[in-house]
Amino acid sequence: MCNEAARRISLGQIREDWSQLKIPLVFPEGAPNMAPLDSIRITDPTVIIRAAASDAPGTAPGTAPGTALTAELVTRRWSWPIGGAAGNKPLYNFRSEGRRFANSASGGRCLIPVDGFYEFTAPTEPGQKRKTKWLFTPAPGGPLAGDYLCIAGLWRTHPDVGEAFTMLTCDPGPDVAPYHSRQVVLMPRSAWADWIAGHVPSGDLIAPAAPGSLVVTPV
Repeated sequence: MCNEAARRISLGQIREDWSQLKIPLVFPEGAPNMAPLDSIRITDPTVIIRAAASDAPGTAPGTAPGTALTAELVTRRWSWPIGGAAGNKPLYNFRSEGRRFANSASGGRCLIPVDGFYEFTAPTEPGQKRKTKWLFTPAPGGPLAGDYLCIAGLWRTHPDVGEAFTMLTCDPGPDVAPYHSRQVVLMPRSAWADWIAGHVPSGDLIAPAAPGSLVVTPV
């Protein structure tokens, strides 16, 4: 399961991409610090993109199909604690199968922009003690081609940590399957708006990454 990612993309590039989609991107908490991060780990903060809330207090983002969409970029913690028998373990990945994801005033869909994500396998070299670390980035000219990836996620308001997000997972595509039995859900640019708006059923948008989507590099 993905427990580490990298984010080096600039705020200017993200703004340009949403401008090309003709969707306003706003910063309700001010422009975030986008210093390059080679390693984002569970409980670290990073930026997410979601549908902006309505001006009317207490209403959900993306209030109705056909409503003009505005996206907002905010910084939130990766994972929220889950209690009970789990002992407050962090929920950083969440299975997407058999579930429906919608937007509300206290949670909903989001995108997590990253340059790449990491997975780990058993040692690949003789005498190697640590696991081998692999970096997955968008393949030039592939189905996810671009300067960065957008991972589909959920955000929610948690009583202990406030607003936080988790990454959705699904069966792995052929680029990921040799390294892990699951993969984070990667949204192509053509689906960014539909995902955060919340009107298209989540099951229609979630799928393993197509062949040739990712370049895999040992770290």
